[in-house]
Amino acid sequence: MRHNIWMDHIKRPEDCASLEEIRAEIDRIDRSIIEMIGQRKGYVMAAAMFKSSREDVAAPERFAAMLQARRGWAAQQGISADMVEKLYREMIGHFIKEERAHWETGSGR
Repeated sequence: MRHNIWMDHIKRPEDCASLEEIRAEIDRIDRSIIEMIGQRKGYVMAAAMFKSSREDVAAPERFAAMLQARRGWAAQQGISADMVEKLYREMIGHFIKEERAHWETGSGR
């Protein structure tokens, strides 16, 4: 069974009684983030079959709009929009390379 952040007992930061509890919660969250990135990759690879050329993979208009939306979501959470944008630029850059390779092998067409 896949790990799911929403099925775990979530302990709020203020309810943690030790550094070990804090670290355990951080590890739980990080594991869930990584699982979600893996799920995201599946959708990225599936998107390749809907693109008609290698150039369509980068989708610069979508990328720009997506970054703006993620910056807004970051601001709503009270975290640095610049940091979130940097993370997404790195992740999307990596996924574009993977999607292009997937597309070029014929797996995405």
